[in-house]
Amino acid sequence: MKIRARILSFKYAFQGLRDLFTTQDNAKIHTLMMLLSILMGWFFQLSTTEWCFIVFAISSVLAAEAFNTALEHITDLVSPEQHELAGRTKDVAAAGVLLTAIGAAIVGLIIFLPKCYELLLILLS
Repeated sequence: MKIRARILSFKYAFQGLRDLFTTQDNAKIHTLMMLLSILMGWFFQLSTTEWCFIVFAISSVLAAEAFNTALEHITDLVSPEQHELAGRTKDVAAAGVLLTAIGAAIVGLIIFLPKCYELLLILLS
């Protein structure tokens, strides 16, 4: 019985991923940035440590987007009508995603900006 429950928990988690990536436009944007980061990481042959930072940044943003979406769903369930606190709840959850995305962008800049600069110098010489 416990094994079946574990298998079902994965099924539900994958349903949540499907919902996240098919219904949330911001999740699609984050996915695009994830793919761009992976391609750039491959192109610049990132070190293991750099990959760890990139993977952590990507997974943090996607997890924040998932938590935000879950909070939006539960807020809509308990407050289907317009309510100031419901709106504030959604705004603060979205702010959490924004803060995480800013942090991820800073990680990307720290890792990729020097590499892009070096490439530019090589191309201009």
